[in-house]
Amino acid sequence: MKRLADGVYLLRGFPPNAINVYLMGDVVVDAATKYAPKRILRQVREHRVTAHALTHAHPDHQGASKALCDTLGIPLLCGEGDVEAMESGDIRSRQPDHWLNRIIDRAWTGPAHEVDRVLHEGDEVAGCRVIEVPGHSAGHVAYFREADRVLILGDVLNNQDLRTGLPGLHEPPAAFTPDPARNRESARKLAALEPKVIAFGHGPPLHDGKKFADFVAKLPA
Repeated sequence: MKRLADGVYLLRGFPPNAINVYLMGDVVVDAATKYAPKRILRQVREHRVTAHALTHAHPDHQGASKALCDTLGIPLLCGEGDVEAMESGDIRSRQPDHWLNRIIDRAWTGPAHEVDRVLHEGDEVAGCRVIEVPGHSAGHVAYFREADRVLILGDVLNNQDLRTGLPGLHEPPAAFTPDPARNRESARKLAALEPKVIAFGHGPPLHDGKKFADFVAKLPA
């Protein structure tokens, strides 16, 4: 694992930074695809883990959620707007009707799992404040730690071109984002927090808050 800040780690994956999973204190944030349980469990086995939290219920973030919760005996935390998707396993109908989503759903979506704690704006998870940031999904949330301005923002923005794998700030593709305009509002909400360490669902962490803020400032209204 790679240490990003005190108590915050990025788990290893292949290709590196393609589908990110984090250990935030004693909480595993996101769970990649249904093929990821072994690589996640192997890396957290020496750590105390008491919960698993999602940024959002998409196939590349909830795929191993049931396996993690069942194996470790821990509760699942999820934003309110994504609870039904996580508990029913029907993620596909909540995404744009695009051929890529049909393939990804079959290839990566993990089993449904009951949500033990529904997250709302201002809740606390592992010393971080929950921020509601819908748009890429209805119940998308981010996690922000005021003390050192660490932000785990899921897919509100990517720090990787998903077509080429090259690093760089991008909006998530419209094919995966039901409401791009609302997602931009969420990005502006996060930029206003003035984060210093930004951890993405896809792409390497960014230790440059100004670069993040400048990118968000140029997004279309």
